[in-house]
Amino acid sequence: MHVFGTPLRAHHLPLAAAVAVVSLAVLAPETALAGTAGTEFQATYDLLTGWLTGVLGRIIAIAFIIVGLVAGVMRQSIMGFVVGLAAGLGVFVAPNIIDSIVTATLPVL
Repeated sequence: MHVFGTPLRAHHLPLAAAVAVVSLAVLAPETALAGTAGTEFQATYDLLTGWLTGVLGRIIAIAFIIVGLVAGVMRQSIMGFVVGLAAGLGVFVAPNIIDSIVTATLPVL
């Protein structure tokens, strides 16, 4: 088979398939329905989000910071504290970040 005057070789097929998929995604964006299903997991998601943003999440974040502080003192480096602080912040803020990413929408032009 020839495409634009050059023969289509077997090693070109993955590239041709990728171009076809990207073209289809660009030409038909209305069919994207991400985040509209999965109601059977909503109770579990709400439970875990409640834990992480509630008192349990604050306790875990404080524990990460304390462990990081102790590790920093033991190694005589501030990096243990920085890692503990980042982990604690990540645990506490992660549900909001995930919600923002998953529920983001783009206007249909």
